Amino acid sequence: MLAKIFSGANIGLDSIPITVEVDVSATGLPSFIIVGLADRAVEESKERVRSAIKNCGAEFPDHKITINLAPANLPKEGPIFDLPIALGLLLASGQIPQKQYLDLNDTLVVGELALDGQLRRTNGILPQALLTKKLNFKNMIVPKDNGGEASIVDDIKIFAPATLQEVMEVLIGQKELKKVKKTTINLEEEIDYEYDFAQIKGQEQAKRALEIAAAGGHNVLLKGPPGAGKTLLARSFSSILPPFSLQEALEVTKIYSIAGLLQNGQALITQRPFRSPHHSASHIGLLGGGNSIRPGEISLSHRGILFLDELPEFPRQVLEALRQPLEDHKITISRASGSLTFPAQFTLLAAQNPCPCGFLGDRRRNCSCMPGQIAKYKRRISGPLLDRIDIYLEVPAVEVDKLAQTTAAENSKNIRDRVIKARKIQIGRFKGKILSNSEMTNQDIKQFCAVTADGLELLKMAISSLNLSARGYHRVLKVSRTIADLAHSENILTEHIAEALQYRSREEL
Repeated sequence: MLAKIFSGANIGLDSIPITVEVDVSATGLPSFIIVGLADRAVEESKERVRSAIKNCGAEFPDHKITINLAPANLPKEGPIFDLPIALGLLLASGQIPQKQYLDLNDTLVVGELALDGQLRRTNGILPQALLTKKLNFKNMIVPKDNGGEASIVDDIKIFAPATLQEVMEVLIGQKELKKVKKTTINLEEEIDYEYDFAQIKGQEQAKRALEIAAAGGHNVLLKGPPGAGKTLLARSFSSILPPFSLQEALEVTKIYSIAGLLQNGQALITQRPFRSPHHSASHIGLLGGGNSIRPGEISLSHRGILFLDELPEFPRQVLEALRQPLEDHKITISRASGSLTFPAQFTLLAAQNPCPCGFLGDRRRNCSCMPGQIAKYKRRISGPLLDRIDIYLEVPAVEVDKLAQTTAAENSKNIRDRVIKARKIQIGRFKGKILSNSEMTNQDIKQFCAVTADGLELLKMAISSLNLSARGYHRVLKVSRTIADLAHSENILTEHIAEALQYRSREEL
C-alpha cells in the first residue's frame, strides 16, 4: 500500500517542499530502504522509526518497505524526516485510517523521534512554518518544544504533540490535540543590557561617533592603547541600537533556527545579535561553509554587530574575505554541488592597538617597537579593507581626573532615543527599500544626499587634499547624511560634512 506525507527540507535559509512516499509491499523479502539522496542522519532514521513505532504500542510492518524522498535529485539532511516517515508507515500499513481526524493531505509534518517515541526539538522549524503558509496548507505538526517558534507564522494551525503515540491517537480520533496559541511578539520591551554608556568615563568623541554609527549602521574601527576602553565601548554599542522591526526579527530568527542556536523555548530573536569571534577563527567559521553549508559569524551577526577585537591578529586571508560581504551585504558560498547565499547586513566594529606593544603615541608610556615592526603590524590590514570602514576613532587613554569622576555620564537610553528618531527618518525616506543610510547605493546617494553649495565646496577640497577614493567619498556622504538626520536637517550642511571628514583615517590624511 502507498502513502504520502508532506514535509520540507531546509536548503540555506529557505525550506523546499518534500513528499515522503512510503510503499509497504506484501511481496518480497522484508527490508527497509530509503532513496532520494538521503544523508547518513536520514539513513539512520530507519532504526529510530522502527524503535519508536514499537515503543508506542503500534506494530512495525514486517514487509518490504521503500521510502522515497521526492524530489529525488535534492539532497536531504538531518533527522527532520523521522516523524513523516513514521506516519507514512503507519498509514501505509493500515494502522492509521485513510480518512483521518486531522487531514494529512493538508498538513506539513516535521520532527525528530527518540527511540521511545518522544518528539525531540528540531532545528529549522521557522522556515518550515513559512513553507507551510506558502503552500496554503492549513496545519503543521511539529515537536512540542518547537510549537512556539512555529506559531509565529500567521494563518496556519500549529499542533505540537510530545510523542508519536499522541499523534496517532489524534489521527484515529481517540484524542483531541489542541492547537498551539500564537506567540505574543513584543519588540518594544525594554532590554536590561549588561553594558551601558553611563559606565564609560570620558571618551566623549568616541561616544558621539558610535551614536552616529548606530543611527546609520556604519562600520567603525577603534584604535588606541590597551585599557583605553575600546572593548567596553564596543560591548556597550548594543545598548544604543534601535529595536528590531518584525521583518528584521524574522530574518535573524531564521538564521539562528537553521544554525540550531535558538534557546529551548525561545520563539523569536528580539535582541540584535552581538558576535565576537576569537582572532583564531577560521575562514569557514567567519564566512560560513563546510561539508554541509552553514551560516558563519557574518550571517549570525545579520542586522546586528560583528565585533573583531585585536583586528590585526586575524589571519590576512580571513580579513580579506570580508571585503565583498561588507560591500554587498550578503555572502554566496559556492561548492561543486551548488551555491547558497546568506544575508550579511551587519555593522562591523573592529578594535586594534596602534602597534605590537600598544603604546605608540601614548603620552604616559613609551613605545618599545622598532619601526619595521610597526610597519609590518600596520600592513596586516589592507587598504581595500580599511577603505570600507566609515568611521575611524582614535581612543586615547582616559585621564586620571575623568576616571575619578563620581558624576555619571549620559546613559544609553537617552542616546538610543536619538538613534531611534534618526532611524525613523531613514525608514520614511527609503520607504522600506532599505533600512539605514549605510545601505544606500550610488543612485540612492545621488537622490537623497543633497549638499549645500558650501558643503560641496568643502567636499571637493577634501577629495583633492585628503586623497579620498571614490568609495571614501561616498562613505563620507553616507556618514554626513546620518549626522544631518541626527540634527533633523533635511539637507547636508557644511558642518555635517566637516564632522564626517573628522572620522576618516588619519593615515588617509
